[in-house]
Formats: sequence, structure tokens, C-alpha cells
Amino acid sequence: MGTAHSCVAGGLKVGAARERLTGRLGFILLSAACAIGIGNVWRFPYVAGSSGGGWFVIFYLVCLFALGLPVLLMEFATGRAAGCSIVAIHSRLTPNKPLWRVHGIAGALSLSILMTFYTVVAAWMAIYFWKFAVGDSMATTAQEAADVFRRMLENPWPQAFVTAGVCAVALAICAVGLRNGLERCTKWMMLSLLVLIVALAARTLSLDGALDGLKFYLVPDTSRLLEVGLAKVLANALQQAFFTLSLGIGSMAIFGSYIGRERKLLGEGFNVVALDTFVAFFAGLVVLPASSAFGVDYAAGPELVFVVLPNVFCRMAGGRFWGAIFFLFLGFAAFSTVLAVFEGIVASVCDYMRWGRIKACVALALAMPVFSLPCVFGFNLWRNFHPLGGESTILDFEDFLVSDLALPLGSLAFVVYCTSRCGWGGKGFLDEANAGCGRDFPRVLRWYCAYCLPVMILAVSVIGLWRRFCH
Repeated sequence: MGTAHSCVAGGLKVGAARERLTGRLGFILLSAACAIGIGNVWRFPYVAGSSGGGWFVIFYLVCLFALGLPVLLMEFATGRAAGCSIVAIHSRLTPNKPLWRVHGIAGALSLSILMTFYTVVAAWMAIYFWKFAVGDSMATTAQEAADVFRRMLENPWPQAFVTAGVCAVALAICAVGLRNGLERCTKWMMLSLLVLIVALAARTLSLDGALDGLKFYLVPDTSRLLEVGLAKVLANALQQAFFTLSLGIGSMAIFGSYIGRERKLLGEGFNVVALDTFVAFFAGLVVLPASSAFGVDYAAGPELVFVVLPNVFCRMAGGRFWGAIFFLFLGFAAFSTVLAVFEGIVASVCDYMRWGRIKACVALALAMPVFSLPCVFGFNLWRNFHPLGGESTILDFEDFLVSDLALPLGSLAFVVYCTSRCGWGGKGFLDEANAGCGRDFPRVLRWYCAYCLPVMILAVSVIGLWRRFCH
């Protein structure tokens, strides 16, 4: 157990005893579990495909470490220094600056909105795993695969039932406790996920024609870069690098609050980013070579997972088995994020409402399935409601609130808070990040964080809004 402390400010009280993770591995795997999700295994491959492959991967890696890593360290540092969830961080670190508490409340609400649709997507993964496991998804054409997905969306009650199950299981694990529940489950799930993705990559690379997809994915081709457009590829890489770590809403800060100050945060953050990148990279090794082997357009888009790949697996020798393994992998990726983000919500409820862990989990287990129903109904009972115009769904609107508003604006708030005198200030952030053994976060980068990062984050936000409403 960690050192005892309390935080009382503005109606918030953090518990007197702070539970700790068992060690460094648990922290890295748990943080990576939060970062690794459908953004890695669903979005990354089709964005890489639509962005021309090789050059996109290079730009993505540069953007990930130039933009994502510093903001990740700021979340870890504020969480560790405050020893509480995002809803109470600002009250503890800067109690004389009450306006910053708005960021904490907004972050906790954003985590909740994220779960209203992420749990539904996790339920889709579970449904598809079951379909392949029992042989109920053997579509021989792309149209048949599309019909299977459409029929699933049009029936709300199985989705709602499985979504409620996802919420119940996740919150039951959180209720057991940090070490015996969340950490233990996440360790096994993350290690299983890594084994599954390597096995899937090995299988798809053995297909006839897969090497062409591998070459497209890994070999930079300037002609493709110019065809897609340098500005578009850079923008795609910047957006993907930013969103893959789920920064800005306190989902990472909570895990910083569960570790001691024995090690500096740069190495810990680097390990989390590296593990996140490993999974995204191998997801590309699964999807793009498989697409090449079966003549699928690399830029097929979001339907790759639920329409194109099921059709590919059904045309592959042993496809039912490999399809089940693929959706089990996707399910692990989605559920690990659900677990990690629910922990942030549970901690926020405990801090704000002064509740115990079990009481908070029970309340959320009753509330979250209900809050997830609009996302489910948006594809069937409420399909004529288009909140963003056109053919948009409620899921699109919820994703807009989180991806286009909460993540970039929340990250911008973290950067300003950790670099400006109006917040915690650069000295507080650097002292916390560099406490312990390991490699320092260079103090010379303080100016980069204060002046370059905000510009990059605003660029991501503007690009996202422009594409959402003007493209």
C-alpha cells in the first residue's frame, strides 16, 4: 500500500490510503492496456492503407514521440504528484486556482461519454468472435459479409445485452481491487493479446501475395506519397499519433497516481508508447498483407474489420479458426481499454462522491448499460436521427465529442497547466517527471512543450473539425 494522504478542497476528498500497483510491469501493462484499443487495431491499418503505406508509418512514429510522449508524461506526472483521479488533481496541486477544476470535471465526463460507445464496440467484437467460433459468419462474398454486419446492427437487443455484460464484467473486475482485479486481469489479457497478434501476423504473411502488401506497408514510396498528397499524409500521421494514446481526459493520469517515485517518468512513458506502437505495427502486418493476398483495396476504410476481413477469413484455409482468433484479439484490445478507462471513472466517482470502490462500481454497473443504449439505438430504433447531419449516427456524435473536442482540448489544457505559471508550472512538472532513477526528461524541452506542443495540438483539432464538417 502507498503512503497515506488526504486531499480536501472544493468539496473533494481523496481517500486516506492509496492503493498501489505491485510493480513496474503492472504499471506499464495497465497504461498500455488503456492506450491499446480499436485505434491501434482497427483505425491504424486502414489509415496506413489510405495514406500510401511506408511514408505514413515513418511520419507516424516521428509524430508519436514528438507529440504523444510529452503529453503522456504530463498526465503521468500530474497523477503521480496529486495521487488522485483527474477530478481532484487540480484541487490538490493548485488549490488556489479553482478554475482549473473545470478541466477535471470535463475529463471525468469525457471518460464516461467514451464508455457509452466504446462498450458497444467491444460488444460487437464479442458478437463477431462468437459468430466465427460457431460458424455463423461464413460469408462467401463481400455483400454477404456486409449483410451479416447490417443484420447485427439492426437488432438492438442482442447488442444491448452483450454491452451490459461487458460493463458488468469490467466493473466486477474493478470492484475486486486494483491489484487482485484490474492489474492481474490486465497482465494476462495484454500478454495474450501480444501472443495472438504475432500469431495472426505470421499466418497472414504466409499467404500467397502477402509480400506485396508487406512492401506497400513498410517500403516508403515517394510516388505514392505525392499521389496521396504530402499534407494529407502528414495530417493523418499527426492525428493517428495523437489519438492512439487517448490523452487529455485523465485516462492515463489515474495510473500515474498508483505508482511510487522510484523511477523517472521518461522511461516509463517510452515503454508504454513502444508497446502501443508494437501492437499497431503488427495490426498493420495482419490487415494489409491479408488485403493484398485477396485483392482488397488497402484504402477500404473502417469497414475493413467487420465487412472486408470477415470475407477474407472465410476465403482462407482454416478461416473460421483464424477469424475467431482475430476477433478474440480485437476483443482483448477493446476490453483492456474498457477496463482501464472504467478504472478512471470509478476513481473519479470515489473521489468526487466520497464513495467506496464497490459502491461506485455497483452504481456504474447499473448506469452505464443505460447510457450506452442511445449508441445501440442509433443504428435501428433511432436510425432516422442524424445529430451531425447527413447519415451520421449517435455513435458518430459521441465519437465527435470525445475525439474532436475532449481529447485535443483536454491535452491542450494539460500542456498549459504543466508549462504555464497560470497552472502548475514547468518546474512542478519537470521536478515530478524527473524524480527517481532513470533518464531525465530534458529541461531544455520545456520551451518546446510550452510553445510548440500547443500549436501542434491546435492543428490536430482544426484538422479534425475541418474533416468532420467541411470535407
